[in-house]
Amino acid sequence: MAPALARPLALPRFRALWVASVFSNVGGFFQAVAGAWLMLDMTGSPVWVSAMAASTTLPLLFLALPSGALADLANRRNVLLATQGTMLAAVVGMAVVALAGLVTPPLLLAFGLLLGVGSAFNAPVWMSMVPDLVPRELVPDAVALNSVSFNAARAVGPALGGLVVATAGPGVAFGINAFTYLGILAVVASFPAAEWAPHEEAHMSRAIAAGVRYARFSPALLWLLGISAGFALTSASLQVLLPNVTRDSLGRGAGTYGLLLGAMGLGALAGAFTRARATAGLGRHLVAAGIACFGAAGVGVGLSPVVWMTALLMGLAGVVWVWALTTLNATIQTLSHDWVRGRALSLYTLAFSGVWPLGSLLAGGVADAVGADWAMVTLCGAALLLGVGAWRMPIRGIAEVHAPEIPQDYDLTPHGDAELAGGPVLVLNSWTIDESRLEGFLEAMAELRRVRLRTGAFRWRLYRHFEDPRRMTEAFSLDSWEEHLRQHRRIDAVDVEVIRWARSFDVADGPTARHLVGFEVVDPRHRPDWEDLIVHHRQVHEEGHGIPLAPAWEPPGEKRAVAEVRRAQPGGDESAHWRITPR
Repeated sequence: MAPALARPLALPRFRALWVASVFSNVGGFFQAVAGAWLMLDMTGSPVWVSAMAASTTLPLLFLALPSGALADLANRRNVLLATQGTMLAAVVGMAVVALAGLVTPPLLLAFGLLLGVGSAFNAPVWMSMVPDLVPRELVPDAVALNSVSFNAARAVGPALGGLVVATAGPGVAFGINAFTYLGILAVVASFPAAEWAPHEEAHMSRAIAAGVRYARFSPALLWLLGISAGFALTSASLQVLLPNVTRDSLGRGAGTYGLLLGAMGLGALAGAFTRARATAGLGRHLVAAGIACFGAAGVGVGLSPVVWMTALLMGLAGVVWVWALTTLNATIQTLSHDWVRGRALSLYTLAFSGVWPLGSLLAGGVADAVGADWAMVTLCGAALLLGVGAWRMPIRGIAEVHAPEIPQDYDLTPHGDAELAGGPVLVLNSWTIDESRLEGFLEAMAELRRVRLRTGAFRWRLYRHFEDPRRMTEAFSLDSWEEHLRQHRRIDAVDVEVIRWARSFDVADGPTARHLVGFEVVDPRHRPDWEDLIVHHRQVHEEGHGIPLAPAWEPPGEKRAVAEVRRAQPGGDESAHWRITPR
């Protein structure tokens, strides 16, 4: 094993979980081969086979967002125990009905959907645990190791699964998969629950909304999510239609199907070991090159008339598949702040794994119309075009992305024990500016708007005063006072510099800040605890919790300062245009 990949394995907890995941992934491929082939035997329809393949990921379309919020708001260890238990129950149900001869296509599909529900809640918390188990600098290696685990299983699992299905039947394959869940359950149960306390406490719906806003106002993250969704939609046909291509175009059975999936797994295993070298050679274009090469390999599989050529092309597809997906996963994990990591990763699983069943269903529909081989050629050809287009997209390479840093010169630890209710909260910050610097001020406000909305605000506006055109007021709203306090804790070092840069435009004694907290007027005799509110907020701003109201800071030059901030920002682009049109 490459030295870089071996470093995370020196950590006992990561090593134990990784070893257990290898066996679980092997069982998962037993499951995939048995489910697809059993459905094909019962129905002979590519639509039913595609639906079975999609059933384990379809729930992600509906559950990805709440599952990501749960990964941030709940004890990750306990969530993982619950999700693994749910998946175990689904697989045991498949084994029982298959061995008893009671299985029907709808019943098999129903158990697949239950497995998909467990998987939907499992994926974000599983990925979110990686930075909790290894240091930040080892995250890319740990993600690559997880890819090694998955693809080592892919290399042997499908072939063994096909052999078991052919000799002992699908029910036995389901039963073997059920046993593999026990290892992960044992390892996770050994983790002390107290060490996995959530970073924040918030209402589920508000947490989901905050996660979506975080992604919406993080351009680098949006590009990664978009390319992931496009890749999922166009690439699903290769694996979904492979049983039909194996039977109809190559004239072979379940054993050959398993061997072809194994060839992809061997290629993927090679891709995990060569990822670092590919990253050094291709840099930020690794994702685009991987997608384009995958599409080309898929076109070849659809046209291939012989097994050996199909196996070689499946191996190539496995190599570049891992290059693209490992890079996307590691980049998103590194790019995301700790407080929202689970939600960012849930959006990634929604973009890829959630869209994948749509690609599966699309592949089945096209295959019904033109045949499985030509459907694969058509959709993988679209993946090839996507990769070519992605070459010019502003997708950042993993080497260009740095983890968000906590400000070093500010204490972000909450002060006091006050628990203040109320909301929404309206924050008003007013500047007196020099009109000759208006353009630079608006550029700073455009960046400040992203900071406010990314860290918790749900509305932001900039107002110009009628009585004095030099007076500008920034107004942004948050759901509650607690959310405003959380916003102070969510800023990173780059956000601090953006806020300081924006504040430097004031030419008076400010900028001045006002905070308005909404409250219900139900009983006129009841009055809010204004004194507690005032004292607590003074502690927040004046004793180190957040940004000083009027820092003494002068930028070295407006254009240079903003360019430096953008270059330092994770996923930033130093060539970005700094022009906005006021609304």
